[in-house]
Amino acid sequence: MALQLSFPAAAPPDSHFVSPRLAIWKDDERIVAFSAADPVYACRRDDRDGIRLMAGMLSSLKLAPDTQLAKALGISRETVRRNRRLYEQGGSAAVRDQRGSKGPTKLTDDVCARAQRLLAEGCGIRHAAREVGVSDGALHYAIKQGRLTWRGTPTDAVPTQADPAASSPAQRAAEDQACELGVGAKRTMERVLAYAGKLQEALPEFTAAEAVQGAGVLLALPALLQQGLMDVGQSVYGSLHSGFYGLRSVLLTFCFMSLLRIKNPEQLKTRAPGELGLLLGLDRAPVVETVRRKLQEMGKRSLARLFGQRLTERWAEAEADMLGLLYFDGHVRAYNGRVHKLPKHHVQRRGRPMPGTQDFHVNNERADPLFCVTAEATESLLAIMDEQLLPEVRRLVGPKRRVTIVFDREGWSPESFKRWHEQGFDVLTYRKGKQSRWQQRFFTKRTRRVDGRKVTYRLAERRVKLSNGLAVREIRRLTEDGHQTAVITTHRKLSTFQVAHRMFNRWRQENFFRYMREEFAIDHLSTTAVELADPKRLVTNPQRSKLQKRVRTVRDSLGRLVVHRGELKPGQKARVERRTLTRHQIDKLIKDRKQEIARLKGEVEKLPKQVPLDQIQDREEIVRLEPERKLITDAFKMIAYRAESALARLIEPFFPRHQDEAHNFMKTVFQATADLIPDENTHVLTVRFHGLSNPRSTRALRTLCEIVTRTQTCYPGTDFKLRFEAPCAT
Repeated sequence: MALQLSFPAAAPPDSHFVSPRLAIWKDDERIVAFSAADPVYACRRDDRDGIRLMAGMLSSLKLAPDTQLAKALGISRETVRRNRRLYEQGGSAAVRDQRGSKGPTKLTDDVCARAQRLLAEGCGIRHAAREVGVSDGALHYAIKQGRLTWRGTPTDAVPTQADPAASSPAQRAAEDQACELGVGAKRTMERVLAYAGKLQEALPEFTAAEAVQGAGVLLALPALLQQGLMDVGQSVYGSLHSGFYGLRSVLLTFCFMSLLRIKNPEQLKTRAPGELGLLLGLDRAPVVETVRRKLQEMGKRSLARLFGQRLTERWAEAEADMLGLLYFDGHVRAYNGRVHKLPKHHVQRRGRPMPGTQDFHVNNERADPLFCVTAEATESLLAIMDEQLLPEVRRLVGPKRRVTIVFDREGWSPESFKRWHEQGFDVLTYRKGKQSRWQQRFFTKRTRRVDGRKVTYRLAERRVKLSNGLAVREIRRLTEDGHQTAVITTHRKLSTFQVAHRMFNRWRQENFFRYMREEFAIDHLSTTAVELADPKRLVTNPQRSKLQKRVRTVRDSLGRLVVHRGELKPGQKARVERRTLTRHQIDKLIKDRKQEIARLKGEVEKLPKQVPLDQIQDREEIVRLEPERKLITDAFKMIAYRAESALARLIEPFFPRHQDEAHNFMKTVFQATADLIPDENTHVLTVRFHGLSNPRSTRALRTLCEIVTRTQTCYPGTDFKLRFEAPCAT
């Protein structure tokens, strides 16, 4: 549907364009309404009857939505609707002849003066309300109107009555469905300007709204900003192409999606766009096509690695004490399509090799993500550590600091351990290969309290030398079933218990992978696009592998023949390879097998171990999944995870089993319902929660609200400070 503009050509340039058919202009004395090319109504700014008549008449003419009209005139939406009914029933006289009080009946000037003196003396709102004989809500509403000022802390506040101008979910749903440009598209003029390329980005604007589903995710906004979402994002990407949705809204959209468990853009179709838009300060959230287009635009700039690098530097600087011990491990993102041929990796959780890509993650001591590297093809953990991971760690921590690196048996290499030890890296890993059992009398029980929990191990320690002569400490843990788990380390100063606990805490990284896979859908492919890979990349020679497989098959056959020959008595025959053979015939067959093995080995030696990939595959088929968009979305998910973890750590006292419960609690908070109450006078955006399912959770939420409010965080793109309120729990 084409939108025909009938903008008032005569309207002053500083007018407020309420709709394509209406503009409101104000100066110190007058308010003038313009429609088409002429003014249609005017009155003085202090003429309350005139403003009500203007609201009723313009609403009756349907020149603008009631919500936008109320905002432009500085009155409530209910006032607009009430005067429209009066105007339609009795004309202008009915609007001007309204009977009733012309001023406040309870909060008179005298009452306000006494209440202001009490608040200025430091009294709380509840005490001041009792002294002057009004309700707590009346004082709260007067403060929000600007009639009273109060400098108390958020912890002194109590839940107030709903803002009379706040919209209900039913009202918002009806208004969203009635929009001409699409569901929830109320900011018509800005969208038209964006379509014409004359708007860089729509700025956030907040209106009072009751019971916004998912508004609890705003509680994570200070943590997201602390992780560098806006600072790093804007420093790397600058801005996006002109449009209604700019870089700010795109960054917030992706992180809010992650925290709300909207795992891919397609799931946006299942959410009310207007409700999500309220969280962004916009009329509605972007549609799926817009999200994908913006992500593609960011991907074409090829700045994803720089974005991740800047985030890593920020996290490393802020948490330098968490970098003394780092966990390394790989994670395979399987590709289930059949269009492209991708390298295969062993997927441990499925127990078989699958095509896909492999990411190598580095997590800090708390198992929070630090950075990750995507392998070009089938590189091993050992190769990636030498080529990329350890050099990046050294760049982050400085040239002299020693770092303990923890990994599984995939990184086993005594020669590398020796080299890394000389470079300032201490190794902590499981010992590979078979070892003799230690006697149980060498094991002693060791108990410590870690993170508020009592941990007990049965441990023993010895000094051993590896195959290259490197001296290391070997610590073994004896379990109840008698199994001995061997751990080695080159770290000299850690206690036996610390070595064991830090090694066994490697499962925290495994838990991180599982949580990211299940909750944040880190395995989801942000795009199925591919790009050409290096055609000269060396891969295993398939002909050599085929011959080696044939050698193993013939060698197994030879082994079975030797067994049959040894069991055969003189004069007897044996059933071998579906034939009945004598001893002489078996001897001849053994000789033939040995000759065949020798011949095959000679052919194997003539073939190179590796060949360029383009010798065995067409260049057009040598592709890899496009990494840019994957790296960008992974960065958003890591930011969201770190923000959620930071908030979860603040409420540990409320959850004794906090490692299991705190993240589940935060998921509940993010999905919680809350009221959004902007105050134009004090520039405060209040997020008022409705409470959770039980008193303990509500108490934890209230504490979290108090802590986060004290950060004095402003909503990005505005000067509105965020204030969070939760009801008191019994």
